[in-house]
Amino acid sequence: MSDREFSREAQSDFDERVVFVNRCAKVVKGGRRFSFSAVVVVGDHDGRVGFGFGKANEVSDAIRKGGEAARKDMVRVKLAGKTIPHAVEGTCDGGRVLLKPAPDGTGLIVGGGMRPVLEAAGVRDAVGKSLGSKNRLNVVKATVDALNQLRSAEEIAAART
Repeated sequence: MSDREFSREAQSDFDERVVFVNRCAKVVKGGRRFSFSAVVVVGDHDGRVGFGFGKANEVSDAIRKGGEAARKDMVRVKLAGKTIPHAVEGTCDGGRVLLKPAPDGTGLIVGGGMRPVLEAAGVRDAVGKSLGSKNRLNVVKATVDALNQLRSAEEIAAART
């Protein structure tokens, strides 16, 4: 088995979700030429999540490029069981998201681009609100920013002493 085959097998345990596909048209002499961009979220449902943005002339190529970019840019998320440890706010450009922990059995009460990010990260119970921009790329980036700000109780206690 080659290194390339091994790396594909190792990456197959990630859940890949397409958040948004955008079609862009360029007017040329013969008519319109279309290109596509895709926002893809990748996670292992156990505290690792990443997002990627891919552009290509075909939808499938844009999704593939976005998935590769997401796998390269994965971050570790601090979880408290099935929820997040504390309330947090993330921002990216005009997108702002507010995430709060929820008791067991509540489920994910979030909308827009937040749901695929939290599901891929392994968060089962949380409440969220998207404030500001509804641009799904910025909402995804803001959600990842919020998840990066999470700290465990032990880390917060150590910082206070």
